[in-house]
Amino acid sequence: MRFSTLLIPLLSISLLFQGCGEESADEAMVSTANFTLMDTQGKNYTVEKQGTNFTLDAGEDKVVLFDIFATWCPPCQAEVKHLGNLQKKYGDDLIIMGITIEDDKSNAELEAFREKFKGGEYLISNKADNQALARSIASTIGVGQQFPIPLMVLYKNGEYVTHYAGATQEEIIDHDIATALGK
Repeated sequence: MRFSTLLIPLLSISLLFQGCGEESADEAMVSTANFTLMDTQGKNYTVEKQGTNFTLDAGEDKVVLFDIFATWCPPCQAEVKHLGNLQKKYGDDLIIMGITIEDDKSNAELEAFREKFKGGEYLISNKADNQALARSIASTIGVGQQFPIPLMVLYKNGEYVTHYAGATQEEIIDHDIATALGK
């Protein structure tokens, strides 16, 4: 059997399933959803999605940085200290919300993760809605469902500013936060 004879059916099947489970660009623009997050201290937060906007209920008139991560990921571990530095620098003007994609981590394990990597005081959510929110954000910004981590997405008043996929220098994120805040 010739290679091209096998390749055509495989390509067809691949293309057929390529879009399964992902929002189309049009769906991402018009869909509305609410996600409930809970930080490691037990405080609840609501994230409202309207089209491409994601608004954290505590983030009105603030810059919000969603950090989608996993504790086993080396670049995610490296960014913890930088996120803590940024939260300390910008204080109440910035909310960093870590969104773990792991289902099996306790609040104590997440707190220990942040402490081990000297992360300071930023929020980490540990709730079932984390994965749905991460997928929704990823679809909306066009990185698909198999997105790299860490994936950090910056919003001002719920509106998308920029995103970072993979390891990103603190100075780059700092500059974008300052710009979003008009500083």
